[in-house]
Amino acid sequence: MAAVAKTTTSLIPEQRRQQILQHLRGRGVLSYRDITELLGVSHMTARRDVAALAEEGKVQVTQGGVLAETRLLQEPHRSVKEAADLPAKAAIARHAAELVTDSMTVYLDAGTTVQAMSPYLRERSDLTIVSNDLATAMAFLEFPGVDLICVGGRVDRDNKSMIGRLAALTLGELSLDIAFLSSSSCDLRHGVTTPVEAKIDPKRAAMASAEKTVLLADSSKFGRYAKYRVLGLNELDLIISDAGLDEATTHQIQELGVEVVRASMKPLADDA
Repeated sequence: MAAVAKTTTSLIPEQRRQQILQHLRGRGVLSYRDITELLGVSHMTARRDVAALAEEGKVQVTQGGVLAETRLLQEPHRSVKEAADLPAKAAIARHAAELVTDSMTVYLDAGTTVQAMSPYLRERSDLTIVSNDLATAMAFLEFPGVDLICVGGRVDRDNKSMIGRLAALTLGELSLDIAFLSSSSCDLRHGVTTPVEAKIDPKRAAMASAEKTVLLADSSKFGRYAKYRVLGLNELDLIISDAGLDEATTHQIQELGVEVVRASMKPLADDA
């Protein structure tokens, strides 16, 4: 145990929390003592990390420890998502942006991981960006060389996005080179799921309009499911996650015929 502690004490909070989730996927439950020994942190730090994960809806706090939360009952608020898993999101966004070349028409689904792609697309030319995410649309207003299409629909205020049938109708009129989808929950049995029914149609419409569909989801999203099924993992062309996605899950997804990339995380300073 001591060796593990030596390799983890320098981790930033987001990385520690990713490790807690990774251990939970293997064990299902951890005591605070387990966490302090595995990560080489104090009891107080372990409690703070668990509390943060619970606020994001990723774990269930029990007396003396924490359980893996597999059922996603509601989407976390956008403000919570914006502060979570930043190194993983940056790594995923960097890799996803490498798939985009000049003159493409690209759909960027609502979500903070997909939104993180925007600075990496600055050097592309003649892009058409399509998005139902208000924050993403605002980011691309600063890119004069981008033809920007903001998908209309009912506004989800908590997540700053457009949802529902009207958004899907717009997407059905477009021809996309790549659709980058987001999800807060996905697993092998249930596929990509959501607790919000109105998010189903836009995601499926984007996939139907695209030559290639790529799911961007950090490793904490795997092994979880919500009420409504959006699509099966086998319907995707590529999944980009982070290095925290375990090899067993990666192999099982690949057996479905889906390519999986586990993007390596770099310090956020590298993105300056």
